[in-house]
Amino acid sequence: MSGRSRLVARLFWTSVLGGGCALWFGQPGAIGAGLAFAGVVLHHLDRPRRLRRLIRRIARPHAPTLALRRRQECFIDAYGNLISDGWERERTYFAERTVVPQLEARGRGGEIDGAWDDILAIIDRVADAVQLPDESEAPEEGIAYERYCAGRLREAGWNARATQASGDQGADIVAEQAGIRLVVQCKRYGRPVGNGAVQEIAAAMRYWSADRAAVVSNAGFTPAARKLAAATGVLLLHHDALAEMQPAPLASPAGAKRRGVRPSPSALAER
Repeated sequence: MSGRSRLVARLFWTSVLGGGCALWFGQPGAIGAGLAFAGVVLHHLDRPRRLRRLIRRIARPHAPTLALRRRQECFIDAYGNLISDGWERERTYFAERTVVPQLEARGRGGEIDGAWDDILAIIDRVADAVQLPDESEAPEEGIAYERYCAGRLREAGWNARATQASGDQGADIVAEQAGIRLVVQCKRYGRPVGNGAVQEIAAAMRYWSADRAAVVSNAGFTPAARKLAAATGVLLLHHDALAEMQPAPLASPAGAKRRGVRPSPSALAER
């Protein structure tokens, strides 16, 4: 039943029951019926506001991740234009995969099409509300950025060192903790990182006999990079996630558990 049909049904039965009360109780019954009729109408008129409040409640737990993804997926091109295509795709993905299912589960599915612009605007505002760390803290020069990322890993308890510029076989950092070896490639970019970096670090993981591999960047990652990372098990991370990186058990194909790496919740947005 559509929202309009439900309203008509409620008004009809309110009128029927209110009319009976008015006949039975006289003026007090008529006043009560009028108030009930007005309450139904006001409740219906307030429905869009309540829907927006529900959307905000769904989106807010993901606010840090949304803010980080927007920062990563927006960049300035060579002509000085702000390119936000990646964020627009990410915002739509979040709306379709996270917001819409929860609205449907709460019986608000019939209102989604009419509220789509509101959904996207609310996601933008939720991301806006988060104050991210100053990106300028991360060095722009390549070797300095690698050392910065190694320092972030050491904050999380890793024994991390930057490799030599030559002979690193694609790994800029090798880090170890609790018997786990992690290899990392660092990319300080002004645009999304492509799948070449994923290919290189996947090869470096085998060369260094590492348990896990990651590409770390201040920027986002292209769809091709994400697809390849999902197939190879490479983590795609923002450098802010490194300070929270911890070893974690991973299931092997045989069902036994081996040790791996547990990224922070915000880092999982890249997967």
